Amino acid sequence: MFSINTLVDCPEVLKNFLVYLQTIKGDSPKTVYEYFLDLRMFFRFLKKQRGLDGGKDFDEITIGDVGVDILKSVTLSEVYDFLYYVLNERGGNSSTRSRKSSSIRTFFSYLTVKVNLIDVNPVTELEVPSQRKRLPKYLNLEESVALLSVIEGDYAERDFLIATLFLNCGLRLSELVGINLRDIKGNTLRVIGKGDKERTIHLNKACTDAIEAYLKVRPENLAKDKNALFISRLGNRISVKTVQYTINKYFKMCGLGDKGYSVHKLRHTAATLMYQHGNVDIRVLKEILGHKNLATTEIYTHLSNKHIEDAFESNPLGKIDIKKLKK
Repeated sequence: MFSINTLVDCPEVLKNFLVYLQTIKGDSPKTVYEYFLDLRMFFRFLKKQRGLDGGKDFDEITIGDVGVDILKSVTLSEVYDFLYYVLNERGGNSSTRSRKSSSIRTFFSYLTVKVNLIDVNPVTELEVPSQRKRLPKYLNLEESVALLSVIEGDYAERDFLIATLFLNCGLRLSELVGINLRDIKGNTLRVIGKGDKERTIHLNKACTDAIEAYLKVRPENLAKDKNALFISRLGNRISVKTVQYTINKYFKMCGLGDKGYSVHKLRHTAATLMYQHGNVDIRVLKEILGHKNLATTEIYTHLSNKHIEDAFESNPLGKIDIKKLKK
């Protein structure tokens, strides 16, 4: 796992920012590392543009000497030049450029507002590249049932529980493999999500039945990690790769292997089915999924064509027979 203390060639001002993200903002190590990569590229670009690179290839440029004096002199034009470089030299799409823009804005906001190292924020007016919003892919109800129906083999109870929790609870992959036995209490499940944020999930009957069936065959004596709910054939806590391989195997078995589905699509499926069939309020869905912002959850409000059709069908004028009117 990434650790700030292991970073090499990281200026003090950047290291302090990363510590702030992890300890104060509660960002996950993965998110903090992505900030580091974005800002390292930006720092290298600054040195390249200003002739401070020593003639080195871009990816060999050191950034340890980037201090507050350089950061004070950054201009908005340089940031746009950097985004142009990301687009044309690195092939960065709108999503990549948007993320790097966000990293830069957060960093300079920290420098001006949180630690007062610079007086003027040069990126206050920075416009984030627009992104084309894509609706998440998901399994419909029939496909979900088909997936569950093909699960078989020596680990059928375990695999059925994995698929059931994904499809009913909308868990992230990392959340599922991290479940411990003590996290299950009656019909509730304690989940540790992004940024170590804890939430409680209600377990419906399908989930509690699947848990009961799996616990009867869970290899207690084989388990090296006594706390882990899901155990691999070697007795270890089940890995992310094992879960991905397992679910993809069942996708192929039920004829869904060529539709571009993945484990993460099961999370989208759970959210979509709850919204479309359960009339779940979007704010409730946000809490269920563990989203930080409501805007992230709102994408599911655009998925239901049936809701749109129902709205048109509900118009009383839609049931008038024009032939009868003319009689």
